[in-house]
Amino acid sequence: MGDPRLGSHLKAIRTAAGLTQAELAERAGVSGKTINTVENGVFIPSTLLALDLARALGVTVEALFYLKD
Repeated sequence: MGDPRLGSHLKAIRTAAGLTQAELAERAGVSGKTINTVENGVFIPSTLLALDLARALGVTVEALFYLKD
């Protein structure tokens, strides 16, 4: 399961970019379910997945994910 310390802006940045979960998944080379579980905090992305998502969205990893205090 997810870690309550990890916060994500993935959904907000994805929707601001005008992408569906399926479109982002295709760009990042993963399944739509993977995007869904990351957005809902069920799955913590690996470093490689976080980098792929950031690249697909044209942002930094830090823009997508952050540690909650």
